[in-house]
Amino acid sequence: MFWLYDRSLDHTVDWISEKFAKKTEFVDANIAALKAGYNYADITELLPTRFEIRKSKLEPGTYRKITGNEATALGLIAAAELAGKTLFYGSYPITPASGILEGLSKHKEFGVKTFQAEDEIAAIGSAIGASFGGELGVTGTSGPGFCLKSEALNLAVITELPLVVVDVQRTGPSTGMPTKTEQTDLLQVLFGRNGESPLCVIAPKSPADCFNATVEACRIALTRMTPVVVLSDGYLANSAEPWKLPAVQDLPKIVVTHPTQWKGPFTPYARNPETLARPWAKPGTPGLEHRIGGLEKQDVTGSVSYDPDNHEKMVKLRAEKVARIADDLPPLEVRGPARGKILVLGWGSTYGAIHAAVDEVNASERGPVSQAHLRYLNPFPKNTRELLSNFDKVLVPELNLGQLILLLRHQFNDGELSKAPRFIGLNRVRGIPFFVSEVRQAIEEIL
Repeated sequence: MFWLYDRSLDHTVDWISEKFAKKTEFVDANIAALKAGYNYADITELLPTRFEIRKSKLEPGTYRKITGNEATALGLIAAAELAGKTLFYGSYPITPASGILEGLSKHKEFGVKTFQAEDEIAAIGSAIGASFGGELGVTGTSGPGFCLKSEALNLAVITELPLVVVDVQRTGPSTGMPTKTEQTDLLQVLFGRNGESPLCVIAPKSPADCFNATVEACRIALTRMTPVVVLSDGYLANSAEPWKLPAVQDLPKIVVTHPTQWKGPFTPYARNPETLARPWAKPGTPGLEHRIGGLEKQDVTGSVSYDPDNHEKMVKLRAEKVARIADDLPPLEVRGPARGKILVLGWGSTYGAIHAAVDEVNASERGPVSQAHLRYLNPFPKNTRELLSNFDKVLVPELNLGQLILLLRHQFNDGELSKAPRFIGLNRVRGIPFFVSEVRQAIEEIL
């Protein structure tokens, strides 16, 4: 490997010498093996080429290697600390999400409580119970497990409890290919439940970004009183990259309040006039006893209601509450010209291939081409419509048969954007990430 990537042996020779300093025969043997491997590649000429990896342009700081699942676990711990909450993670082992449960189980020093449930339904049920009890309830799974959690997830929607669900996507349908990656759960996450069942969806773009996306998901869930789904995938979960350690003091606090008294009878579905979040009263608080459950509630009072007008009102309130999350979201940013012929729009783990492909096209005579990447898939950032309207064509690479592009066409191809076909799909479902060459070729064909 040192020969293949044209790297110096000095760092590893020094490490061996330090590690086995008290046993010189181990030092000599390991250095001899290291050099023998290097010389073997150099002399036999079995490998056709060598590679040079240029030095990364990273801003100064302390870095560590991190995978997506490791970053997700640390993000959950950080969010609980920032909110002053106990983290409860109820999960059933499933590839490729199991690493989150395994990682969290090692951090009891932060008060983390992990529960390996007997099935997916019990896992999400326990997490909803933790949320009802006033703590940070989280569950994790992959696509097949998300199917099983759908009914209980609807319970969290109608009770309007903060719940975070991490879906580390893999290929499907059914058991599919457990160790392969796809982006095929987007429509399931948005619409795979009975009734009008809106929730917020966030997708990290890289292994390290899983930390920030997870903290953000917890912030939205806890402050908006709504379930939030983090859409990771197998590629992000198991890939690694350098992660700059954040300054803990710079991470914004997550402010959560629990009412302890109320003027008059407690009204569990009274709403914050700006966010529409209902009050999060801990069970057992004197005077704040209330009922929650899967039956429709009377607006404000929380009593069971079969009134048709009230049901329609509550459905619209839950939808509007999720829509108003966009009020606090950062605008969608463009890398490159703010208007032009082509925008390459992605989400999730396609970021790296898109980024490199756009750079390659712009370095040639074919550019310029712009890139944007969606972190917030429901709701979209408020400036999404305006941004898309500045480009003649929008190329959407996805590891599915066109799920995001279906949402874009539905929401934005309504006559306010200019001539169709505006959205062009680049779709692969082979269980592996995009090659940079595939994205570049698609861009050049449009040009």
